[in-house]
Amino acid sequence: MLPQSAAYYVQKMRELHDRMQRDLLTHLREQEDSVTQDALAGVADVRGGDTIYTIDAHSEEILFAFCEEWSSEAPFVLISEGIEGNGWRVFPDHTTEEEAQFLMIVDPIDGTRNIMYNKRSAWILSAVAPNKGHGTNLSDIEAAVMTELPTTRHLLADQLWATVGGGANRESRNVFTDERKTLPMRPSQSPTLAHGFSSVAKFFPAAKAEIAAFETALFDAVLDSSGENPLIFDDEYICSGGQLAELIVGHDRFIADLRPVFFGAYGLPKKLVCHPYDICTELIAREAGVFVSDENGERLSAPLDIRADVSWVGYANAALRDSIAPHLLRLLAELLEPKKDAAK
Repeated sequence: MLPQSAAYYVQKMRELHDRMQRDLLTHLREQEDSVTQDALAGVADVRGGDTIYTIDAHSEEILFAFCEEWSSEAPFVLISEGIEGNGWRVFPDHTTEEEAQFLMIVDPIDGTRNIMYNKRSAWILSAVAPNKGHGTNLSDIEAAVMTELPTTRHLLADQLWATVGGGANRESRNVFTDERKTLPMRPSQSPTLAHGFSSVAKFFPAAKAEIAAFETALFDAVLDSSGENPLIFDDEYICSGGQLAELIVGHDRFIADLRPVFFGAYGLPKKLVCHPYDICTELIAREAGVFVSDENGERLSAPLDIRADVSWVGYANAALRDSIAPHLLRLLAELLEPKKDAAK
């Protein structure tokens, strides 16, 4: 159990997100007006298999400063990709992990490659769980917040949050006037993928052809596509937060990010795959009615660190899960069978 109400942690995370969102928008607008428009796209570092861009490094400064302030109320552990080692840092500095009252996992910018070129919204993701030590995992999360980091051409930006058993909430903020409006959660209720957006993640060149072939086999098994026109539309949002948001608001019906499975099956390095901080807000999707699972159809349970590889699947509703999941599991079993035989 968390030492305070889940609503308290939601309020603190929303405060953090608002501060980070406003700061990033200021920098984006400054970049847009400058001669050197690629300033935020410079590479600052490479950590834990991911590239840290200048825009990431700046957001980390805001995050750490906020954590210093918050830790005056209670000690806690921050888990974030900007931290060396296992990604754990205790606030305030003189306390130990055992003294921490809770854990907060954060992705300061999920979708860096979208926003650093002012191309498409990125997202701030954060979630809080009781401190169960290094055995704490995604299923222990009790409160989560995700906030849209809009481009400079946006008028509105969404913020979503949820607590366990408390449902999900969505609010839109006018980034110029600060006017806020409550919006509904509307995951698609269509029982079919026909005439809707669905995809299997294949963002980067590695295994793209193989994943596309798997995706085709899956969709052919689920839906008769022998007609003249295509029935399933593909729009890959290059960030897990964005993918969850598309499922929550009803834009997408099915998304699977199985990169760790595919890379393992094809003997490729597991670079640029989903990690726990990328998917720490899946609680919001589940509370909104979206069905989220791992590659085996089970609840996500990766440890709260910055190293674990995560495969996940999102279905907008139960009917889609029931129609797609059996074919997905069958095709994955067929994909991995040769590897099992070779290991014998």
